[in-house]
Amino acid sequence: MTIQKKATIISSLVASLLICVKFIVGILSGSVAILASAIDSLLDLCISLFNLYAITKSEQPANSSFNYGKGKIESLAAVIEGSIISASGAFILYESFKKLILGSELNYLTYSVWVMVFSIIITTLLVLYLNFVAKKSNNLVIKSDALHYKTDILSNLAVLVALVMIYFTGFNELDALFGIGIGIYIIYSAWTLLKSGVLILLDRALDANIIQSIEKILNSAPINSYHDLKTRQSGETYFLEVHLVFNAEISLLEAHDIADSIEKQIKALEGSWIVITHLDPEDDEGR
Repeated sequence: MTIQKKATIISSLVASLLICVKFIVGILSGSVAILASAIDSLLDLCISLFNLYAITKSEQPANSSFNYGKGKIESLAAVIEGSIISASGAFILYESFKKLILGSELNYLTYSVWVMVFSIIITTLLVLYLNFVAKKSNNLVIKSDALHYKTDILSNLAVLVALVMIYFTGFNELDALFGIGIGIYIIYSAWTLLKSGVLILLDRALDANIIQSIEKILNSAPINSYHDLKTRQSGETYFLEVHLVFNAEISLLEAHDIADSIEKQIKALEGSWIVITHLDPEDDEGR
């Protein structure tokens, strides 16, 4: 089992535990903030299960039907996850405004506080683990999962602060006010995730720092020039195409060896690469 799959399974188990605890205490206490957090954990579970499916599919090798593999399923998963996060944020806003207008009393505040403390500790440990896996695997799905649970930590902290303040002040409206803040923050955080997934699906070029590293390799190579440099990402794999311009008198073997050397240097950069070079005997850029 890959480390990515193991991470999604652990995420699913953590989400399941938090769902049970938060729903029970949320219903008993009547706190819209805790119930909103429980719903968010339920969405976490659905997302983690979908991520497991996405990673399993994206790791399948290329075949005659999918010549470049299924890596973009990861980006699609990120878009779906971002959409679900946005929807959960909107629901939290709705429930918070509803409670602010109608009002209600909170019960079992002590239990509610300890539940949120427990949630923060468990979720923090999970985020540290997911960040470790994301850094090691450079997997977009795991990165998005880590971001999602990171927003959970902040929302849980906000709920905890609200409950503590309600406990000491008796101002129950704080529960709804903090719920509104959590909803806005969740929707804002989802935008980054959605944008990242959509841009990869649209074959956006790689980040500028990666392009600069590639250009540095090309500029130092024994070639006349290069053009039509194109890059994109699919899952954890970086794709690069470039035309290399040589003197017309150079032998095919020598030009091929130079191209191989360039490819090896690019593949030595961080990440998994598929590099395609086209050898030109003259500069035909623009033709």
